[in-house]
Amino acid sequence: MPKHHFNLTAEWPGGRNSVGQIETDRLKTEISIPPEMDGPGVGTNPDEMLLGAAATCYIITLGAMIERAELPLHDMSMTSEGIVDVTKGVISYDEIIHRPVVSLKNEATEAQFEKLKKLVEKAESSCMISRAVQGNVKISLDPTLSIQ
Repeated sequence: MPKHHFNLTAEWPGGRNSVGQIETDRLKTEISIPPEMDGPGVGTNPDEMLLGAAATCYIITLGAMIERAELPLHDMSMTSEGIVDVTKGVISYDEIIHRPVVSLKNEATEAQFEKLKKLVEKAESSCMISRAVQGNVKISLDPTLSIQ
């Protein structure tokens, strides 16, 4: 089975309140500690990056599953929330909540709508990022599903 390799270069000038940079083949951005954690808040941060990885993995996985199931997709979007706990100086990524909003076209059948409900749940357990953080970060869903 093939293995895919992804590479990242990070530069950090040193010090807690510095601003660094990360770069991949398709992403280049500044990084720093977020202002919520008394940092400079420049660019992105590890908390947003983990949330972004989990969210993009989930929505792409769900989209692929909907396509394979040949469901009549009308529209799909999502918001996600990451909750980081800081207790006694220990920072832990506590939970990620995905809130997908998915609508099928008005010709969708009840059976197709029921299939959508199952796929919304299945996509979470099928996403490789979700599997990577399983047991460390709680991931929950709060979907809004409809037929338009």
